[in-house]
Amino acid sequence: METTAYNPLDYLQTPEEISAYLDEAFADEDPRIFIVALGYLAKKKGMSQIARDSGLSRESLYKALSGERNPGFGTILKVVHALGIELHATAMVA
Repeated sequence: METTAYNPLDYLQTPEEISAYLDEAFADEDPRIFIVALGYLAKKKGMSQIARDSGLSRESLYKALSGERNPGFGTILKVVHALGIELHATAMVA
């Protein structure tokens, strides 16, 4: 019997599920969690497609979204847009 690694992203199908996943990742105090989450979504969609849509190279995307680097905000925005995701800010109530 052959086993494969469990990947929760295999089960994220709807925009609502993807949004909830990213909301949880963004809520973490470690920004690498959100960056890695974007990387998983980029792999799910196809890194070559994200590279074309973002204007970034595949190699730089893999490095930027690995969680081992600190990509610039411009890079993050390009990936977010290439994924078809909108970011929204909500003011916190004190």
